[in-house]
Amino acid sequence: MRLDDQNESDNVEDRRGSGGGGMGGIGRGGLGIGTIVVAIAASYFFGIDPSVILGLASNIQGQSPPQVSAHKPPANDEMGRFVSKILASTETTWTQVFQEGGSRYQEPKLVLFSGATPTACGTGQSAMGPFYCPGDQKVYIDLSFYRDLKDRFRAPGEFAQAYVIAHEVGHHVQNLLGISDKVHQAQQGASKARANDLSVRLELQADCLAGVWGNRADAAKHIIEPGEIGQALTAASAIGDDRLQQQSQGRIVPESFTHGTSEQRMRWFKRGMDSGDLRQCDTFKAASL
Repeated sequence: MRLDDQNESDNVEDRRGSGGGGMGGIGRGGLGIGTIVVAIAASYFFGIDPSVILGLASNIQGQSPPQVSAHKPPANDEMGRFVSKILASTETTWTQVFQEGGSRYQEPKLVLFSGATPTACGTGQSAMGPFYCPGDQKVYIDLSFYRDLKDRFRAPGEFAQAYVIAHEVGHHVQNLLGISDKVHQAQQGASKARANDLSVRLELQADCLAGVWGNRADAAKHIIEPGEIGQALTAASAIGDDRLQQQSQGRIVPESFTHGTSEQRMRWFKRGMDSGDLRQCDTFKAASL
């Protein structure tokens, strides 16, 4: 990616090497290890957003995340600077999109951590992969995930890495627009199949929003190198429910999908990437995903 003239964001919190607040949410009235294990298992095997499970547990127990000192990535940290530049690019894009719609974009924070860190949704674990917590409006990522993306998921490349961040920022956009709340309300009391369908539509919309960012950021600064769009498509395909289930349990259970198939995730990312139009991302009105 061409990022030499891209500014870095002021909204990155680097908790690596600070102990991360580590296991501060476990024990002594905090989240139990069993809850975290359930969240990790749900994320790995079924694609359920771990922040949902941890958030519910935190709300029940009345837990607030402890204060954690944060600082920007050091100047010699290439990956930290890359993440900061991608976040800044999303800020530019979504500020413009919200202005076009007559509203103001509230920038999220992005937290870099290692191993574990406290969040408003409970204790975040690197095993969960990147996630967005609506309780504190922060994106969390352990950069070791990028090694997994390359080696385990066979999805290398900078634009694949950027797609991951853009997808989580997409969840922040949904949160600001009130979409996430409406989905969670609709899931209350709904059948498991209906709740899962709503989750899939929410995740596919975040993929489409990531594509909208890619389109607009490239149009503004030509950041995408030839062939790099395929990297993001490969990443979207690699984390489809069908592929993850086949790898983890040897069989595919469509009724348990929560993020969408590989084909669906690629299709909706590409739809946003091709159009750059937020209106093209209404997965909730789509007759077919």
